[in-house]
Amino acid sequence: MVSAHLQQHTYTWQWQNHTLNIATETLGSGPSVLLLPAFSTVSTRAELTTLAQALASHFQVTLLDWPGFGDSDRPAVPYQPEFYRQFLRAFVQDTLPQEVAVVAAGHAAGYALSLQSWSRMVLIAPTWRGPLAVMGVPVAMRRGIRQLVSAPVIGSALYGLNTRPGFLKWMYRRHVFVDETQLAPEFMAQRYQNTQQLGARYAPAAFVTGGLDPVDERQEFLASLAQQTEPVMVIVAEQAPPGSKAEMEAMVKLPNIQAAYVPGSLGMAEEFGDVIAPMILPFLQGSTTPI
Repeated sequence: MVSAHLQQHTYTWQWQNHTLNIATETLGSGPSVLLLPAFSTVSTRAELTTLAQALASHFQVTLLDWPGFGDSDRPAVPYQPEFYRQFLRAFVQDTLPQEVAVVAAGHAAGYALSLQSWSRMVLIAPTWRGPLAVMGVPVAMRRGIRQLVSAPVIGSALYGLNTRPGFLKWMYRRHVFVDETQLAPEFMAQRYQNTQQLGARYAPAAFVTGGLDPVDERQEFLASLAQQTEPVMVIVAEQAPPGSKAEMEAMVKLPNIQAAYVPGSLGMAEEFGDVIAPMILPFLQGSTTPI
């Protein structure tokens, strides 16, 4: 089993006057591939385990939990796009070889695009707008919600309401997974525990309210994607919410973008990792033949 060779590590990142411990793991051997999980209230590198294990027979795969999510430190800092751009740049420079491909899910796509150092890029169900922005909630209201969730006492209460197991399961059914049978009690209990760590509410509050959106407009995202000189593959989620799917389809209309459509919604990197892996493997190995 590939998973038997998994090695867990801690990457220490110094940001301003904060020292953050970042949870990472590697498995497999060969050319280097970095897997970046999507941002969400329940974001964790565990979402990419199936995909990582499938790729590890051909590559050395590195996974991480973003600062503020998963098993990484979650300090009460002003989470914003530049914070994550600086982190990703430092992590790649400090821990990975010069030749490295990236597989980025969801919102991680925008941060992967901010680096020009990849050999190849795979963007799985890429997004650039947080949930409340997609819903059309005004900017001022979103900022107010973020301030409330970050505040003492009331913030913890509001966060608690939005991370109850029942609410998390509703969220998964609505726009994350398409197969409800995968939402077993043990699975949901693991996701709930992920939301209850010390400082857990700060980064998710930033994401949900649009504070981690890497750009402000679609054209900015498309321009960044069009400027990439390395090969790029975009995996479109066929059952994604209409607004998110429209963004993905705008991306694949750009020239020189290799595209594939896979059943699934915004959590397709986790739910259909075993389907996605053989689709992206030839691309990561150097093939540019359209699927």
